[in-house]
Amino acid sequence: MYAVVKTGGKQYKVAIGEKLKVEQITADIDSQIVLNEVLMVADGESVTIGAPLVAGATIKATVVSHGRGEKVRIFKMRRRKHYQKRQGHRQNYTEIRIDEIVK
Repeated sequence: MYAVVKTGGKQYKVAIGEKLKVEQITADIDSQIVLNEVLMVADGESVTIGAPLVAGATIKATVVSHGRGEKVRIFKMRRRKHYQKRQGHRQNYTEIRIDEIVK
């Protein structure tokens, strides 16, 4: 059984017991969260696709940790203009574990 869920402006394919890193969610570590924006649920041969969301479907997950991703380096340059700019960014994330998929 798996589902496609939308969180943080991105879509993720999730299964029970799986860990994934999503955009930062304001929740404490080891707390339960509920993801309501379920786009698709597949259980064996039966597939339910929402328009746009599957009615009544939720995903229950546990917050495992919070952290910061790898540094992304940005370098901008204009040739022959003596312009160079260096910048870096680290995105915050929340690691969650999928506990239950409710149809």
